[in-house]
Amino acid sequence: MSKIVFQATGELKCAIRGAFAEAIKNGELPEAAVPEFSIEIPADRAHGDWATNAAMVSAKAFRLAPRKIAQILTDHLALKGTFFDRFEIAGPGFINFFLGRKFYTEVLKDIEALGGNYGRSDYGKKEKIMVEFVSANPTGPMHMGNARGGALGDCLAAVLDAAGYDVWREFYVNDAGNQIEKFAVSLEARYLQIFKGEEAVSFPEDGYHGDDIRQRAREFADLHRDRYVTAEPEERRKALVEFALPKNIEKMKSDLEKYRIKYDEWFLESRLHNDGELQETIQILKDKGLTYENDGALWYRATQFGAEKDEVLVRQNGNPTYFTADIAYHRNKFEKRGFDRCIDVWGADHHGHVARMKGAMDAIGLDGGKLDVVLIQLVRLVRAGEVVRMSKRTGKAIQLADLLDEVPVDAARFLFNMREATSQMDFDLDLAVQQDAQNPVYYVQYARARISSILKTLAAEGIAPRKCTDAELALLTAPEEVELIRHLSAYTGEIIEAAKDYDPARITRYVITLANLFHKFYNACRVKGEAEGLAAARLSLCCAVSTVICNVLSMFKISAPESM
Repeated sequence: MSKIVFQATGELKCAIRGAFAEAIKNGELPEAAVPEFSIEIPADRAHGDWATNAAMVSAKAFRLAPRKIAQILTDHLALKGTFFDRFEIAGPGFINFFLGRKFYTEVLKDIEALGGNYGRSDYGKKEKIMVEFVSANPTGPMHMGNARGGALGDCLAAVLDAAGYDVWREFYVNDAGNQIEKFAVSLEARYLQIFKGEEAVSFPEDGYHGDDIRQRAREFADLHRDRYVTAEPEERRKALVEFALPKNIEKMKSDLEKYRIKYDEWFLESRLHNDGELQETIQILKDKGLTYENDGALWYRATQFGAEKDEVLVRQNGNPTYFTADIAYHRNKFEKRGFDRCIDVWGADHHGHVARMKGAMDAIGLDGGKLDVVLIQLVRLVRAGEVVRMSKRTGKAIQLADLLDEVPVDAARFLFNMREATSQMDFDLDLAVQQDAQNPVYYVQYARARISSILKTLAAEGIAPRKCTDAELALLTAPEEVELIRHLSAYTGEIIEAAKDYDPARITRYVITLANLFHKFYNACRVKGEAEGLAAARLSLCCAVSTVICNVLSMFKISAPESM
């Protein structure tokens, strides 16, 4: 909601409370505390622009039928000087309110005044929030789950920023532990096979079998030749990882930057090991009596904090588990760096990890309730109605880089945010490249381009947007105009709700509806050829729509072309 909506809501609450006070003072209602009531937008706007359940929730307190209370309240409602011009009682006791022309003129003036800042609010009060997303294993290329998680995580961060939070984007790099050891032996086998042959060197069964491992081993061999063939295994593996891992991380960075994702920090897991934070975290659990030894391993009593089973912290070989590093990492987020709330965007296969991570935060003396996890369901790529698993370019499983070679970044970022994270989705490769109204992002961009075309046509005739008087803006009374302005007024509120629900898809739905309402307005209401005052007001409305579309697309790092 715009500040006008906030103001209107405040006026309405004040008027309703005033009516209660008058009725009690006159003895029409007994002395009693007025319960909390809500003010909402009805599903059918024909029943009113806003409605309150004040009479319904007061029935018990005043021992009267809701409809009777509603009648008493409406006898004392004073709306003069507010954005509302009338009201009516509906059903069992709802009171519906209808907005006056002043509301609609003020919304357009608000958008004109705020421009690129329209939609932003201080709702989050600068609460310090980290959004950690993608955090793909650096031992291989990024896949479709990362593509969806990247778009959703980045746009969620943008929504939180617009809602007034202090937002930090982070990628957690697992550059230590078991997966790096597996990465090392996989690279080692491929490197040795280059010089000794595949028959002479067996490949580890649980190794990474991808072509990317072969490529990195070949690059290493081209640089060092057979120098490491006779080296000690530990030295060889260390050299291979130190060569290959930075290249993989750089590839991730370049792919994600192509996807328009830029992180505030790429946090290395090895930092936790090297700085002693991991051992500190283990010691905290020990000191709290939450560990025990069994079969040579150190265990954490996770079941005391809601988990289904206890967890290994340190294996028999002395290596900490991934879970241990994860506890230390989240402790670093909250305790060392002072984030008020942390949001992790994870794949749905991490579902079982959520409760144990929250419990672990409680176990080390932090608040697990401040850790929120968004679980992303699977995405299927579809072409011509058929599920696609292989890249046309490489013939291999489709990776993020392959997708961005085939699909415009605008389409990928928009379409991946069309559905809530918790729902499975089909990503239609044909739809993503279509340049017509069937493609949602094209449809939205076209609405903005259409407005730019109107402005250019009028500019050629010497007509430019100007500041309109309240009387001119009050001429916008056609149903298509009223509905469009009402939708524009809801934008700030939509951002706040999207931030509350961690659901950026709410904003793509909002802007698609905005484009649809604009196209309806365009077909029903002429700008050119009308009386000057009405034409100027309609031009102001066009500019307001363009501003809000641009604000949405800019927030989601999607282009807003002036011509298409």
